[in-house]
Amino acid sequence: MNSVQSLSRGTARRGALPLIETDVPARLDRLPWARFHSLVVAALGITWILDGLEVTLAGSVAATLKQGDTLALSNTDVGLASSAYVGGAVLGALFFGWLTDRLGRRRLFFITLGVYMVAAAATGLSWNLASFVLFRFLTGAGIGGEYAAINSTIQELIPCRYRGWTDLAINGSFWVGAALGAGGSLVLLDPSLFAADLGWRLCFLIGAALSLVIFVMRLWLPESPRWLLTHGRAEEARRVIEGIEHRFEASGRPLPAGVPARIRFQARPIGLGEVFHSLFWVHRRRALVGLSLMAAQAFFYNAIFFTYALVLTDFYAVPAAGVGWYILPFAAGNFLGPLLLGHFFDSLGRKPMIAGTYILSGLLLAASGYLFQQGELSAAGQTVAWMIVFFFASAAASSAYLTVSETFPLELRAMAIAVFYAVGTGLGGIAGPLLFGRLIETGSRGEVFIGYLIGAALMLGAALVLLIWGVAAERKPLESVCRPLTLAE
Repeated sequence: MNSVQSLSRGTARRGALPLIETDVPARLDRLPWARFHSLVVAALGITWILDGLEVTLAGSVAATLKQGDTLALSNTDVGLASSAYVGGAVLGALFFGWLTDRLGRRRLFFITLGVYMVAAAATGLSWNLASFVLFRFLTGAGIGGEYAAINSTIQELIPCRYRGWTDLAINGSFWVGAALGAGGSLVLLDPSLFAADLGWRLCFLIGAALSLVIFVMRLWLPESPRWLLTHGRAEEARRVIEGIEHRFEASGRPLPAGVPARIRFQARPIGLGEVFHSLFWVHRRRALVGLSLMAAQAFFYNAIFFTYALVLTDFYAVPAAGVGWYILPFAAGNFLGPLLLGHFFDSLGRKPMIAGTYILSGLLLAASGYLFQQGELSAAGQTVAWMIVFFFASAAASSAYLTVSETFPLELRAMAIAVFYAVGTGLGGIAGPLLFGRLIETGSRGEVFIGYLIGAALMLGAALVLLIWGVAAERKPLESVCRPLTLAE
């Protein structure tokens, strides 16, 4: 019997496509980990490497951009450019997320990557504050669009029992990009190798060059079969899953035994009104959880990391060209957190692990902030303290993306990711760098400590919301975690 069968009944609703009975989702979820899944992770997960690269470069070159022979920016200008990047990511996520649910995951891979590629190269050609802020905004728009398309595809292609660890590990690869950015900045910002006004420009060209490689890597990726089903393209979905299974069998491994469960879809158009009704009314408690997690981690991360270099240079007198040496161990802690803790999100469960990492992150930031305020830490000590804090905070931040990408209906998955990324990042990510830029400008450790306490309080509050209304989504098919809008009885 074919995996997909179109039925003649169920078309009474105007604009509806034929009813589809399929076992494609179950066939996707039953697969053991295979080379196909590793390739998906490599081709899609590299998006976070780009984001990590961009954010780290922005932090690493911040002090250089304040010099008179470059763009002569102030600390407030640096914060403005950082907020422009985040603002672009917010709007890009909303616009491209809407397109992703309508035009398909695969098509948007290339559109958003192209926007990023052009904008990243243009950033390196900036001639004043206005142009730098504009190009940072456009770079962020490309990255924001990537988040919506990539997260939704990962959720829909990876078997449910690996979904938590995979999502956390991929999000954690942000810090591989951070390490690349830090390492590149050590060379390119070395005044003995490159002039100051040339080195920082070359830094931003790294991302543009890397995106060319990513473009080629994505050419073999299929469209999400789940997206195809909800848009009435049943035969294409069948061909995709058969292609995946053929690769699996060609490797000499038999397919799992048993008959996959079948479900029925009544594909039909989904309007924006229904999208927002589902997000903010039908699933309003899940929306509150997603918003709380996203906003807290966005403030926590963007406020601290976008101004990381400023703290080192202004309070610890670290030379601008040497900031990268401090970012490298910091990035290592951030990468290892999701990688080592990710399996527990699938085994111990979402709620205890998400709440636990948020609570530990908040308490540890408050403690390290107090030591900073008291002047008890050297530059190296501050770096070690932040390594410990962000070992847990990195897993917490990654789990926010995991939560919003798996707890809402299939048909609006990309838009859900975009909305909560946009609202959460808009509340926490834009305000954070601006606030911390001004706090650092005062030169007062006490003022900066207040900022750290705000970040800690937000993380603790988000953990409380998660414990009350969070969803136990571990090891469950997406269709079980949240009923699709087009699922037929």
